[in-house]
Amino acid sequence: MASAPSPSTFSTPPRKEVLAAALRATPPARQSEPMAHRTDRAIADGAHRAKITTRTGAPRWRRTDALAFEPARAYHATVGHTGRGALLSVKGAPENVISRCTGRRQPGEPVTLDASARRALAEAAEELAAAGQCVLAVAERSMKIGEDLTDEAVQGLEFLGFLTLGDPVRDSAAPATARLREAGVHTVMLTGDHPATADAIASALSEQGAEPKVCTGTEIDVLDDDALDELLPTVDVIARCSPSRKVSIVQAYQRIGRVVVMTGDGANDAPAIRLADVGIALGRRGTPAATAAADLVVTDDRLETIVSALMEGRAMWTTVRAALAILIGGNLGEVTFSVLASALTGTTPLNARQIMIVNILTDLAPSLAIAVREPSGQTGERLLAEGPHRSLGTALTREMLLRGVITALGAGLAWPAARLTGRGRRASTVALAAVVGTQLAQTLSTGGTDRNVLVAGLGSAAVLAAIIQTPGISQFFGCTPLGPVAWSIALGAIITAPLLGHFLAPLITARLARATEK
Repeated sequence: MASAPSPSTFSTPPRKEVLAAALRATPPARQSEPMAHRTDRAIADGAHRAKITTRTGAPRWRRTDALAFEPARAYHATVGHTGRGALLSVKGAPENVISRCTGRRQPGEPVTLDASARRALAEAAEELAAAGQCVLAVAERSMKIGEDLTDEAVQGLEFLGFLTLGDPVRDSAAPATARLREAGVHTVMLTGDHPATADAIASALSEQGAEPKVCTGTEIDVLDDDALDELLPTVDVIARCSPSRKVSIVQAYQRIGRVVVMTGDGANDAPAIRLADVGIALGRRGTPAATAAADLVVTDDRLETIVSALMEGRAMWTTVRAALAILIGGNLGEVTFSVLASALTGTTPLNARQIMIVNILTDLAPSLAIAVREPSGQTGERLLAEGPHRSLGTALTREMLLRGVITALGAGLAWPAARLTGRGRRASTVALAAVVGTQLAQTLSTGGTDRNVLVAGLGSAAVLAAIIQTPGISQFFGCTPLGPVAWSIALGAIITAPLLGHFLAPLITARLARATEK
């Protein structure tokens, strides 16, 4: 993630000649939609700022034909008529353009390029790319009358110079990438740039001392599915990557069971964005094709925004786990208490209407408040560690068992104590207060200082007290108004149950784990 590229040149001819030739070899901009490639946009913007036009160095130039850029040919070629005849202008990957050049333009007479001169130019391009620059080679030649523009015709070119586009990495990109690594996200750069350019950018984003593993699209093409599946989990950068290769890479990651998120802003990214499990387009400078193919559009083009979205999603899983623990764990405790008490005494501690009160007061408003609350008190590192597999696996089982054990213990402590000191209806009412109270106390502990959770929890407790203490309503639900001793028994059970539950729940979880393994 970086600011818009700004072009500069490395060549013997005047810089304006190189930039003008590159501009001639750039597809024209349309008013209805932006240029598909950021490289083309950067060249057009740089030429505009430098007050250079397509006719600089080529009077009365007029475009007549073009070969569009394709990854297979890795260059863009344009033919235009000038006052001195037809002119072929080419810009593209140095390794492709230099091999098609037979001469080099210099202030004096043109110089013939031999094998050693081509190697020297290739080394110069490699050096520029290693500095993190996107490097283009620019070349031209005059065309004969009646000569057609074909791939075979793009030969015998006169090398003009290199055009480099700087795309500096934002200072915030490296910390954001580190946060993604902490979240267990494997970040892979897919780029059409030179491997040295991609390596330099990836090194700036990697952990200190870590060397990113770089391979090219050509290397991937010769691998079979098994070899590709073995390579992809270890690779960090894939350079000279065409749109079709990006699609095949997304499919390969999905084949090995990965959830794939694809980001991009160019038209050549659109197929892979569409195919990915989650497609993200960078909206500020993204093309219509990329934004139309995406599931999510990041309007500020910042990697930190994607990290924030990931944390928001991970926070959702903590909320899901808490809500499920309330619903399932509380009901598990109620059932456990009722079954054990019935088996031991032959009577049911809670009648049907009281069970209905429990479900309404503990499962309705409190669980809804937990589901919609903001995950306050959660650190970024803790949120990044969440996710469907981590949040809904062992962690969910542990929380459900803990909540169930505490609920069953609260009622199990309150009911016999109240039965020993009073009538059965009084003991049933105390058990009702303990069941609801232990669950509401756990809900308030989970919700912290969230206003909605506090209102729901304390409101439910007030409704329970009103039902129990109001004559007529209390008798309708099979309860009886309680005195100070009975409320003290319920309150003591509510306080004691979590202390015992945190001791017993791990023992029960370990016992279940051993039973599952057997």
